[in-house]
Amino acid sequence: MVRRLLLVPLVLCAVLLWAFLDEKTGIRSWLSLRSELARSEARIAVRRQEVEALRAEAEALRNDPLAIEGAIREDLGLAKPGEIVIKFPKKRDDRGETPRLP
Repeated sequence: MVRRLLLVPLVLCAVLLWAFLDEKTGIRSWLSLRSELARSEARIAVRRQEVEALRAEAEALRNDPLAIEGAIREDLGLAKPGEIVIKFPKKRDDRGETPRLP
């Protein structure tokens, strides 16, 4: 009877150890997937913010003549007579892309 009582914790420890060490189906795999899911959800949140900023910019370009003029002047590097243009170096994000202003 005592041997059976000792056998249960040993089997339980062995199962837990196997679950932790098994790289394909164990706890490590589950933790890795959770971490990847969190990173993916963070990227989705960033993309949603980018989409919202682009929607706002598109709406401004549809309805605001000053926004249209500003976008054209910025893209073509144009200035009105008498204006002074100051260009700053562009910063790049982690992906090497220039971030867009909202």
